[in-house]
Amino acid sequence: MATEREEDEARVTDISVGQSVYDDDGNELGTVRGIDDAGFYVLSTEDTGRVTLEEARSAFGESYVMWRCWECGEMGQIEGDLPAQCPDCGAPREDLYYWVED
Repeated sequence: MATEREEDEARVTDISVGQSVYDDDGNELGTVRGIDDAGFYVLSTEDTGRVTLEEARSAFGESYVMWRCWECGEMGQIEGDLPAQCPDCGAPREDLYYWVED
C-alpha cells in the first residue's frame, strides 16, 4: 500500500505546463504555468487580485523581495518596479514575478 507522500509524488510527476488543475470537489483552479523544485505554479481561472510591491515587501521584508523570470530563471533586485523585460533572455514583464529569497 502506497503512503500519502508516495501518492502525492506520483500525482506531481503527471503534471505538465498548460494542464488544468482541479480541487478535491472538481472545481477548476486554473492551468499549470510553471514547475520547479518547490512544486508547480497555477495561473488562476479567476481574478484573484494582484499583490503590489508594497504588499509583498510588508509581508516578507524589503531586502528579500526580488523578481524572477519564468523563462530563464534569472533573478534580480527590485528597484522601484519590475523591469520592462528580463535583462538575460528578453522575456516581457508579464513573464516576471515577485520572488522571496532567503
